[in-house]
Amino acid sequence: MGILRFSYRSDILSLSTNITICYPTGYMTTEMGFEDPLLKRNGKRPYVPGMKFQTVYLLHGGGEDDTTPYRYTKLEQYAEENMVMLVSPSVNDSFYMNTKYGFKYFDYLTQELPLVVKSLFAAATERENTFLVGLAMGGNGALGLGLMRPDLYSAVVDLSGGIGVTLDREEYKHSLNIEFTRVRDTLLGEDEFIGSEHDLLTFAEKNIAEKIDLPKYFIGVGEKDFIRDRVYKDYLALKNLGYDVYFEEGQGMKHDYGFWDKYLEKVLSNWLPLKREPIYGDR
Repeated sequence: MGILRFSYRSDILSLSTNITICYPTGYMTTEMGFEDPLLKRNGKRPYVPGMKFQTVYLLHGGGEDDTTPYRYTKLEQYAEENMVMLVSPSVNDSFYMNTKYGFKYFDYLTQELPLVVKSLFAAATERENTFLVGLAMGGNGALGLGLMRPDLYSAVVDLSGGIGVTLDREEYKHSLNIEFTRVRDTLLGEDEFIGSEHDLLTFAEKNIAEKIDLPKYFIGVGEKDFIRDRVYKDYLALKNLGYDVYFEEGQGMKHDYGFWDKYLEKVLSNWLPLKREPIYGDR
């Protein structure tokens, strides 16, 4: 894999921010008169100007940044094996939502970031080639973005969510008041909640009522994860509404990178409908 960290000034955030980009790079440089026999034997294709890749937006957990999942897992290896491009934005502890006191992370993630990525990097542009995966706080972020902007993604994966926005209104309010008071006081502020921009159940119900074309949803959590029950409630809420949603529980696994490393491999190798080859042409 090739990996880079891109820093630029975001118009929506009005500050400099970081993105980690991970590219599959196992190709033959035939145009330069060189062919690696091993790559050729393994069926690798040549570099071609204009080639693009299916793209997975990978969302980090709370207290982390865009580099953390790559440092604690074999993500680069899994992405190389499945020939997919990864994009990881850094969002601090924003829950991937617009905050009450300044930073519009939801707008950044759904409006500006996709445009920047598709303009400057080799990302395929169609919804069918765009996927969303999150860990812990990022799992809730993926669930939230996937319910609020289902038009952007063909599949959404929530791994160990439950920290942040959720379909369980009472649990959300309880967690802000008891567990995440700093986030409530400095980021989300006070609102009526029901029907607000943080109320995922309203968006989930609206999607069904309006017969929106929805992505496939996947939810995974460790059997011994302290937040397992909250994650399962989100799964049940979607299932009861009629969503196409798959749930899997990692036996004996916890809320840690042991679970996330194993399930990131499973997500990229089995869950997501990846083509596992470059895309040629304007797609």
